[in-house]
Amino acid sequence: MSTTASRRPVARDGAQAHSETPPARRIRRLSRPSAPAVLLFLALLLPTASLLADGGWPQALRVDLVPALDSFADWVVDNRESHPVFLYFLLHLSNAATDSVAWVHSLLTSAGWAGVLAVAAALAWYAGGGGRRGGAPAAVALGSLAGCGLLGLWEQATETLALMLVSVAAASVLGLLLGLAGGLSDTAQQILRPVLNTMQVLPSFAYLLPLVLIFGIGTPSALITTVIYAAPPMVRMTTLGLRGADPGVLEASRSLGSTGWQRLWTARLPVARPQLLLGLNQTIMMALSMVVIASVVGAGGLGESVYQALKTRDFGQGLTVGLAIVLIAVWLDRTTAAAGARLGSPVGRRSTGFAVAVAAAGLLVGPRLAAGWPEALTVDIAAPLNTAVDWLVGAAYQDVPVLGGTSVWAGNFTSWVLNPLDAGLQALPWWSLLLLAGVIAWLVGTWRGALTAVLALSCTGVLGIWNKSLYTLSQVLVAVALTLLLGFAIGTLAARVQTVERLLRPVFDAMQTLPQFIYLIPVVQLFNAGRVAAITAAAVYALPAVVRVTTQGLQQVNPATMEVSRSLGATTWQQIRDVQWPLARPALLVAANQGVVLVLAVVVIGGLVGGGALGFDVVKGLTAGELGTGLIAGAGIVCLGLALDKLTQPSSGPSSALARH
Repeated sequence: MSTTASRRPVARDGAQAHSETPPARRIRRLSRPSAPAVLLFLALLLPTASLLADGGWPQALRVDLVPALDSFADWVVDNRESHPVFLYFLLHLSNAATDSVAWVHSLLTSAGWAGVLAVAAALAWYAGGGGRRGGAPAAVALGSLAGCGLLGLWEQATETLALMLVSVAAASVLGLLLGLAGGLSDTAQQILRPVLNTMQVLPSFAYLLPLVLIFGIGTPSALITTVIYAAPPMVRMTTLGLRGADPGVLEASRSLGSTGWQRLWTARLPVARPQLLLGLNQTIMMALSMVVIASVVGAGGLGESVYQALKTRDFGQGLTVGLAIVLIAVWLDRTTAAAGARLGSPVGRRSTGFAVAVAAAGLLVGPRLAAGWPEALTVDIAAPLNTAVDWLVGAAYQDVPVLGGTSVWAGNFTSWVLNPLDAGLQALPWWSLLLLAGVIAWLVGTWRGALTAVLALSCTGVLGIWNKSLYTLSQVLVAVALTLLLGFAIGTLAARVQTVERLLRPVFDAMQTLPQFIYLIPVVQLFNAGRVAAITAAAVYALPAVVRVTTQGLQQVNPATMEVSRSLGATTWQQIRDVQWPLARPALLVAANQGVVLVLAVVVIGGLVGGGALGFDVVKGLTAGELGTGLIAGAGIVCLGLALDKLTQPSSGPSSALARH
């Protein structure tokens, strides 16, 4: 190869630059404007637009669906006991949900606390492979369930477990079937992908409203909501596992004359077993979180205790119940993780027989003992927790020298940040906000994402909730900004200092397992009910995910690149700013995307503590029977979630303008 040829410039798509004609290069440059230039143009346009036009969505472009939805809700309520759809399908589904949960709960109760502990420990020991390997999972299972009893929450824990077991079983079967369809059919995968993407950004409360309309308050709504909410991880991981099967294994199976079903059962599913177990693990975690939220519609169990603690601002009781939920999550997570770690290592007959014998002995002895946990073996930690919180609130709420206190901070933050941001958004013309959303989504991702963002944001105006959506959007933007500011800083520190990462890991494990309601109780006591409390709880809840994604992205930067920058004399800050952050930009965008989704979920729940706007309407629709208002607000939250998801969702290819600049 000649020297001249070796020095030819190469285009970004891998083709040589000289192969493009000059007009083609000019068109390409015109079709890809620089991100700074576009953002500067928007920065100059939007203030001018706000001066020349009035804010707000045009009345002529609104459609009032609340009366129609209220009429439909009334019709559903009036025909629940007479219409054939309810009598011959939905009623049977409702009865099956209620009976299955009741049957599992009675089974747990009849086994007694000793029987439940024995079965859980034996199952965890077997899942870990038996012997010494199974000792750790068995100890975690035994300690976690015993901890629920020691906290005085055994009865509530069994109610939650009954709902969990039924919902996880149903969600796993549903997810497996849909995942098989997506893994074996390209058409099914194309249909499922947008559905799953939409479900990812749906706040958990959005699932409750239509099901409460159909099934009313009680176990059926809670169970079916949990199944729908928890199934997507199983669908995704099953599809991924089937499509990631080794082509060599499939070809060998085909060469032996096996049919399509034989290849599925003997080759594809065994190879995909790790992904299936990971999907089961994620389904369990999501089901547990949804079971707690479903307490708003009468699910009972631990979730009901958390909800009651929120209403009475009893932080000690709320954190106690939250700790029990964490213990259950740790038990289930470690058991499924142990089962995944021992793949390919069969359990011997002796170990299997021993596990069966322990479980059988527990089931024989358990009913002879008290069904409930002994009262003498309980510990009350709620009182000292409340004492500590009362001291903290008394010391930090007001009259703090120089700082003023949390009440002053909340007032100043509302006056200086939240109110001006909301007023600015409300003053902008509707078309300018649509333009801004579309351009940012296009720069971050693709034109399809930009179109989705514009249409989703437009729907809030068409539904007549434009002003309320902007009010909620102002809270989401502030909460996301706080989350990203703290998350990127802490994530950068954890990526560079392993000790910090190790110390944060167990803290974040617990934070990601605690119900969202738990975060609302202390912040309400510190900041009073209102937007600041909702924003603070949302930022704290979303922080662990942002920190973890940021840390992982920065740690995956090529060490050779870091060493080169270090050898050139770059300081620590220069390495972070000029090397790690630019190279980890895709991961940082993913962290921002996850922050948006999690923040939006808690901002909705913030309607319980004075967050207002869409979140308040959703809660009002659930608790006051105004389902038309609640459904419209839920649809608005979904639209906001879709728009914000596209604004922070990086494209997978080189089409991202932000990645190019």
